[in-house]
Amino acid sequence: ETIQIIVLGVVAFGVGTASGLIIAKLMNKISKKAINPLIGAAGVSAVPMASRVVQSVGQKENPSNFLLMHAMGPNVSGVIGSAVAAGVMLSLFGG
Repeated sequence: ETIQIIVLGVVAFGVGTASGLIIAKLMNKISKKAINPLIGAAGVSAVPMASRVVQSVGQKENPSNFLLMHAMGPNVSGVIGSAVAAGVMLSLFGG
């Protein structure tokens, strides 16, 4: 049972990260101002690890990148979204 929970968490983290990247790329197609797709990857609620990963990947690509504070915005938004979703689920399925 513990392994299933861990696997479910890893899958959820992967889907959240991939969804953020896809949405950021879609926003780049629609919007006139370019958005770094890595910022979309920070939208999962793994504070501050997702932001640190975005920072390290961005600096590997371009050493002058500093994305940490830009990544914290969607990161905190992910936490707020998770809290709202948990509240809705508790109200619907709670005892």
